[in-house]
Amino acid sequence: MIDLSGKVAIVTGAAQGLGRVMAGALAQAGAGVAFADINGKAAEEAAAEVADGGAIGVAADINKLADCERLVSECRARLGGVHILVNAARRPHRGPGLPPQGNSLPFYESDPRIWQETVQTNVVGTFFLTRTVTPHLMAQKWGRIINITTSSSGMSGARGSPYGLTKAALEAATLIWAADLQGTGVTVNSLLPGGSCANDPGKVTRSGKPLLPMDIMNPALLWLASNLSDGASGNRYVGKLWDPKLPPDEAAARAMEPPALERRA
Repeated sequence: MIDLSGKVAIVTGAAQGLGRVMAGALAQAGAGVAFADINGKAAEEAAAEVADGGAIGVAADINKLADCERLVSECRARLGGVHILVNAARRPHRGPGLPPQGNSLPFYESDPRIWQETVQTNVVGTFFLTRTVTPHLMAQKWGRIINITTSSSGMSGARGSPYGLTKAALEAATLIWAADLQGTGVTVNSLLPGGSCANDPGKVTRSGKPLLPMDIMNPALLWLASNLSDGASGNRYVGKLWDPKLPPDEAAARAMEPPALERRA
């Protein structure tokens, strides 16, 4: 069991799906958690499920710098600080308002509006919030930034634009931000499920193939959020590779795979 008592986390996209499950896992491990989402009512409902009251729901659009600043201020005022940032918010790949095939189209058939919105939220919005949080992490000489990305095939295969493109950008950001923060006590890592993951309650298959469980990333997430991961930065961890029978540090080493992008000395 990993104890995160005394730590405070912000999880974006926490009103539903994977973001909600990860935020809940951090709260269950003892962290104070700000469930942040553009849908403030849903974020508050998700936070209310945390029995000990150590969570809050905050309406925030990460595409707006003012919202990012307000989110951090509210987190510090109501929960006592901020130590961990989980960048899970994304412009949905599929869902209401999208064509039946979602964003999975050849790039030359993509809706320019959807393409732009996806890049804006997944890349620019993530940068806005991370830039807002980082000075606070640096000032306390300890912090965790965890970027939720996707499998390598999802970043390079046909019809993978714009979603896969944005996740490749986050993989690059992980390496760059980790290098920028070297020696500060603040680490930056990427985390992914390792396959198509159940992001809707009750849905366990897609096109006849089993989906990974919604909590597949939780063990790696808790390790990354804890003191156990001190010094681990610029790495890429895969949820489905985590072996719970191993000690956490050994499980983390097994779950780490080479960066999606080539790292040069």
